[in-house]
Amino acid sequence: MRTASPVLFPLFRSAHQAELLTAVFFAAPSDVLSLRSLSRDTGISYATVHREIGRLKDAGLVVDHRVGNTRVVRANDKSPYFEPLRTLLEVAFGAEPLLRERLARVPGVQAAALYGSYAARRSGQTGTSPVDIDVLVVGRPDMNVLYSECEEVARAVGREVNPTVVTADEWANPSSGFLRRVRNQPRIALFGDWGSMTSNGAEGRG
Repeated sequence: MRTASPVLFPLFRSAHQAELLTAVFFAAPSDVLSLRSLSRDTGISYATVHREIGRLKDAGLVVDHRVGNTRVVRANDKSPYFEPLRTLLEVAFGAEPLLRERLARVPGVQAAALYGSYAARRSGQTGTSPVDIDVLVVGRPDMNVLYSECEEVARAVGREVNPTVVTADEWANPSSGFLRRVRNQPRIALFGDWGSMTSNGAEGRG
């Protein structure tokens, strides 16, 4: 089933199209992107992935080949649209893959998630375009490295990136109104075992 255009950047025909393009264009060179892995990682049904990837292939934006019985796809870097489209995807949706990659390598970070207006738009809530990106970081990170990585992402996506750091215990047992509000807002988990950092062990994406 076709989804509505993404609230965060409604230029694309559907949220699924934008999510798949982002997944393919920001894949690491070593990633093997089969249709089933794209379906699993994005939560989009296999039938929809198959249909959308077919459209992108017809448009020359992705190429595919077979590895045994598995159909593998990658972005077509020979397309004249490759660089401008990747730049557009980076500004509109790149915060998630870029922060996931960069914050995972910061010493002392146990988990990270997007929250605030950016996460709300990314989750489909209507509203004005976010001017910055709020990131909740759980752990005891090296703050100099953390801020440096966030500044690099901010330059790439054209929005200020604001990290807020809490310990795992503070997140599991929130005493501040701020953390209680964050718990009740849309969140986009970047990485980490959020379920193990709650008082009831039942926290997840969102």
